[in-house]
Amino acid sequence: MLRSQILSISVSHRPTVRIRPFLRPAAALVPRRRQHIAMPAPTQFLSFIDEHTGSFIRRLADAVAIPSISGDGSHRQDVFRMAAWLQAQLEAVDVQTKSVDLGRHVMDGQDLPLPPAILGKIGNDPKKKTILVYGHYDVQPAELSDGWNTEPFTLVVDPTTGQLIGRGSTDDKGPILGWLNVLEAHKTLGLELPVNMRFCFEGMEESGSEGLDELIESEVAKGKNGWFDGVDAVCISDNYWLNTRTPCITYGLRGLAYFKLTVSGPARDLHSGVFGRTVHEPMTDLVLLMSKLVATDGTILIPGVDDMVSAADAEEKKIYDALDYSIKDVEEAAGASIALSSDKTTVLMGRMRSPSLSLHGIEGAFYGAGAKTVIPASVSGKFSIRLVPPQTPEKVEPLVVSYIESEFAKLNTKNKLNLENLHGGKPWVADFKHWNYEAAKKATEVVYKVSPDYTREGGSIPVTLTFADSLGVNVLLLPMGRGDDGAHSTNEKLDKSNFIEGTKLLGTYLYEVGAIAV
Repeated sequence: MLRSQILSISVSHRPTVRIRPFLRPAAALVPRRRQHIAMPAPTQFLSFIDEHTGSFIRRLADAVAIPSISGDGSHRQDVFRMAAWLQAQLEAVDVQTKSVDLGRHVMDGQDLPLPPAILGKIGNDPKKKTILVYGHYDVQPAELSDGWNTEPFTLVVDPTTGQLIGRGSTDDKGPILGWLNVLEAHKTLGLELPVNMRFCFEGMEESGSEGLDELIESEVAKGKNGWFDGVDAVCISDNYWLNTRTPCITYGLRGLAYFKLTVSGPARDLHSGVFGRTVHEPMTDLVLLMSKLVATDGTILIPGVDDMVSAADAEEKKIYDALDYSIKDVEEAAGASIALSSDKTTVLMGRMRSPSLSLHGIEGAFYGAGAKTVIPASVSGKFSIRLVPPQTPEKVEPLVVSYIESEFAKLNTKNKLNLENLHGGKPWVADFKHWNYEAAKKATEVVYKVSPDYTREGGSIPVTLTFADSLGVNVLLLPMGRGDDGAHSTNEKLDKSNFIEGTKLLGTYLYEVGAIAV
């Protein structure tokens, strides 16, 4: 048993689907079998997915072309445009939908309308299980100048590798469209879905999911009149395999506490030739403060944060030893030989069951070409802490505030400090012996001919815990993409084989859910 702490699209010709061989992982976590009634995914469904690869990729290109960047106010209308596009796509495959206004918020000093949540439902058979699917249609910022090899919002199909390159291809537009592909196949073929389905798609996941928790709680409170009435389990496809070979099923996520640290001084930017070594410079103070947050080996320097998590015992370490993962995998995904350790288990635990602190960037500083000799009047550093049980944003924030204020006082500076908690979410761990996970395992074995690894993921999807707590049901993470997809990074991609076989996986999972005896 695990302890609680274990915690222009270029498609002039159709590229060949290349599915790399998979290695069978060690059986680290093998839930007990439940009885299955024979109910395989129909052959005509699987064939339809293969035969419509081209049209599915073109639809993904249409989605990628909408720069639905939730963290940039100048793109807020694009996020709304993406919501409308997605709602129309759902309705085209007979999903009853509702666009829910989530209100307004302030971001970077701008008062903005929140993108709507798109709710959907199809099927009302009381004899069938009901699965709620969650996804997000917003994306991270992306500019060609960031280091992309192609325009980030133009989907490019690499004819050699079969990679579908573009922002949002794997996070999370590709997986959302996988569900649409499944629905289109059933509608076109006249097949009955094996389960009832409910949908909840949001446009603020990359910016803290503002307004979503309140919506979920409100819908649950409506009981039989709510959109989530009768939901038996939740399925989310918004994460990735550990590597490029072995599919996985994810039963845990780290939480998040995201901070913005601002140091300000002069009334305006100053000339360094006139004011250098004559005034306290905000950039100097900020860099010193940020250098005191984390060590080069990943140790969090804020007292008490690492101490919240107990050390792994020998039994727990065996779980990570058995996963199909290597130091080569992490370094190939990173694009350089920069792993913190040569020990696989240490690296895996650093990703899955330990907290981490990362520095993300500095606002207000000069960063363009040339040699501008400016002293910035105000600069802001952004950093986040990934959390694991028993950590929560509420427990960690006081430690962060106290430490930074103490270190700032030691600088004896006349500049001013402001610390903001931009957003956060609690960590989540699910019961991987639940029938929802057994159905996903069976579906993976059917589609990929290999047993999946059971993993915890280093990223954060705060809504998982909200669904689990509010609905009182099991939540499953069933990834589509590979570990080298580069979500949030430059040249984000989704392999064509993962898009197509992943679509089959989502559909087959629904059939396995329908078949499993509870």
